[in-house]
Amino acid sequence: MQVEIAGSCPVPAVRGFLVVKKLGALGQVAEARPSVEELRAGRIPGKRLEVLLDTAESLQAVERALAQISDIAAVTLREAEAERAPAPAPAPAREGTPGEASRTVRVRTEILDGFLDAVGELILATARIREIGRALPEGARPALDEGVDRLHAIVKDLHDKVMTVRMTPLALVTERLPRTARDVARKLGKSVEVEIRGAEIELDRAILEELSDPVLHVLRNAVDHGVELPHLRLLAGKPATGALAITARRERDRVILEISDDGRGMNPEKLRAAAVARGALSAKDAAELPEREALLLACLPGVSTAETVTDVSGRGVGLDAVKRTVEGVGGTLELDSVPGKGTRVTFRLPLTVAVQPVLLVRVGEEVLGIPIAKVHGAAQVALSRLERSQGTPVLEHEGALVPVHDLTRLLGFPGAPFDERSVVVADGGDGGRVGLAVDALLGQHEAVLKPLGEPLDLVPGLSAVTVLGTGRPVFILDVQRLLSA
Repeated sequence: MQVEIAGSCPVPAVRGFLVVKKLGALGQVAEARPSVEELRAGRIPGKRLEVLLDTAESLQAVERALAQISDIAAVTLREAEAERAPAPAPAPAREGTPGEASRTVRVRTEILDGFLDAVGELILATARIREIGRALPEGARPALDEGVDRLHAIVKDLHDKVMTVRMTPLALVTERLPRTARDVARKLGKSVEVEIRGAEIELDRAILEELSDPVLHVLRNAVDHGVELPHLRLLAGKPATGALAITARRERDRVILEISDDGRGMNPEKLRAAAVARGALSAKDAAELPEREALLLACLPGVSTAETVTDVSGRGVGLDAVKRTVEGVGGTLELDSVPGKGTRVTFRLPLTVAVQPVLLVRVGEEVLGIPIAKVHGAAQVALSRLERSQGTPVLEHEGALVPVHDLTRLLGFPGAPFDERSVVVADGGDGGRVGLAVDALLGQHEAVLKPLGEPLDLVPGLSAVTVLGTGRPVFILDVQRLLSA
């Protein structure tokens, strides 16, 4: 067969690689021109790909599989017998190119991880040199600052190159999803079609490894609890076959991954009732929740509107494990649903977990960090002047009342805090947004995050640690765990 990539496709080699991977799921790829190694190296002359495939599937099945890949301009299929004509002799190697295989090298992921750690240490060392330079006499600073700026630019470029090597197409996670969805649907007596767009979008390999199970879990939920049985879909005026879409796109330094279905949707009122029945919320608090936050109640442990627990999805766990995993890599989870129309689950993911922007705050004599992805705003207020709800100060933010917690008391720091405080509005997890009262805001910092070792990893409310240019260690807060401790 011959596959022609669209001229507007920005990454034709990646698209060609996805075509080979997709065909490999249908049978045995006997030959590909250009080869997989050439595609990985970014070479696809004329944006054309020729593949010889041994498969028991029909031509129509192959066409349907390739139709799921975007930016395909044309596909020409011929029967295998026609393709098995005597193959032309392999072209001799071009002079001066001792084999294409020598252009690529396989490197163990552990080496890349160690390389990234070393680059992170270089970033910290550069910040330390810059800090020391501030104590030098004015006349000696220009030369040092120039050298540090040059060093910082080189280290930043090195970091970017290391991250480029670690980046992996999202297809690594999505390529098996259509077959999984069809298998689950067949087991349940349903029919679904899966459309995937943006599989060439790249993410840090470490994030993709964590993302595999959550995406699969959401897909199974969509087929099991979202898509209706064929006769029910026909009665509702829908096609008998359910439609699932997995879409990825890049927005600045984040990747937006959406999984949507056209099923029965989620009922916020049922979720409110389930949360009240579990004792997670009072009836009054549940009734006051906005609809979007009410949908997030599905992420509370044990809260579900499913009438039965099956061995296909859920198993009584809900989306809490999915949300926890996504937030663990610095992302956020959003739910949107219209009863009778369908549900969309959105993952907002960072490109990498190695370096993240954090907001530095001062609490007493300590400096702490809050991930910028969790921060929604800040205000300078007098706590004594705030209105109270059930004894807790509340701050009006974007039309909603946000409970304010004193970070000094939450962390058990000594000393009485001042009344005039800075309040950081952050994502508090399942309970919605919260305000954290701190003594001062110290600005944004690009943090090289380090995981916590024993026994600090057992301390609730701490997720990682970074080091400032002064050499001072700063703990990064996990707001959700801190509030639930």
